[in-house]
Amino acid sequence: MNLKTSVALVALLIGLSGCSKVTAENYAKLQTGMSSAEVNAILGSPRSCDEALGFRSCQWGDEQSNVTARFVADKLVLLSAKNIR
Repeated sequence: MNLKTSVALVALLIGLSGCSKVTAENYAKLQTGMSSAEVNAILGSPRSCDEALGFRSCQWGDEQSNVTARFVADKLVLLSAKNIR
């Protein structure tokens, strides 16, 4: 691999790592009743998940811009979003 190709590959990887699936467009695709696997297919892997009393709450994104989904029996029951574009 020559230097130009290596530099281009590194630039592409850096650019892709900054791409977030937490967008208003993807949020609009989410529907109650979806499984967590279906939500993960749209938003990617969650940043964190917590479980309590049969509820599972997962969050995608960061502190400034995020989507929170709540599941019961692996089905999406509640969604919220903060500062998504």
